[in-house]
Amino acid sequence: MNTTFLAMGLALILAVGLIVNIGILSLLSGALHFLFGRPRVEILKSELGSTGFAFAFKWDSSREPAKFNRIRLRLFNPFGNPTQVEILREFDGHTSDFALDFDFGAPFKELISAKNFKDALVQIELSSVECITHQIEMRGSEFLAKKEKANLTAGEFNTKYKVVKEKPKFSIPDRTFIAPPLPKTGKALKLATNPEFAGSFAGGAGDAPVAAVANFAVTKVWIEPGCIVCNACEGIYPEVFEVTDTTCLIRPGAPLDDGLKIQESADACPVEVIKFIKA
Repeated sequence: MNTTFLAMGLALILAVGLIVNIGILSLLSGALHFLFGRPRVEILKSELGSTGFAFAFKWDSSREPAKFNRIRLRLFNPFGNPTQVEILREFDGHTSDFALDFDFGAPFKELISAKNFKDALVQIELSSVECITHQIEMRGSEFLAKKEKANLTAGEFNTKYKVVKEKPKFSIPDRTFIAPPLPKTGKALKLATNPEFAGSFAGGAGDAPVAAVANFAVTKVWIEPGCIVCNACEGIYPEVFEVTDTTCLIRPGAPLDDGLKIQESADACPVEVIKFIKA
């Protein structure tokens, strides 16, 4: 009895320890991502003069897949003039770390030269086509310091952190335009061009004419399961038979007065699925 309780107590202690360790690891993972893996906006050295603004955006695209295509600069300057400035620029979407250099023109000069700019709040916002938004905020003095200390251009950043993506590989399936051979049934098409039946169409010995066969009408013609869509019937009597990709159909309102053609079509069918009833 004591041994059972001891084992149960030990198992409980181990289970609690496992849960605690998992929780600690989860917290550590979240903390590491918050410190080192969260999205970052870096101010870079612009090559476009006093109205140019260069930046880089880095984020974990495998954890947060998105296509960023918009940047917005905002100035909040309640104790200066102007009190607010907003600059918006859209660009081709990027799905991994990237850097860009824009000439924002007069609006950027107005933002930088605003009265009391150093104490104002500058906000840099990046947004994606999926409506994901990341932003950073800093004082104007910090913004100017970062801009002056930047020594890496957008081009240098893209070269340094270029993501090499493997080209997609496409496999082309083997295809042929040659139809597979028909299943062997021991049957043969009784046609005038088939040497096997040359005697039947030649009227026997000599060149004596073949006796005419009286035509007849049918009351019903149908297709039983098993059609191999060989097109023989439609080739003989297209007014009655219509061959599709999967089977053969009897056309609506098909003429049933030429029983000889229907019989010829039935005889030509290699799988003998054409059936009819004489009138």
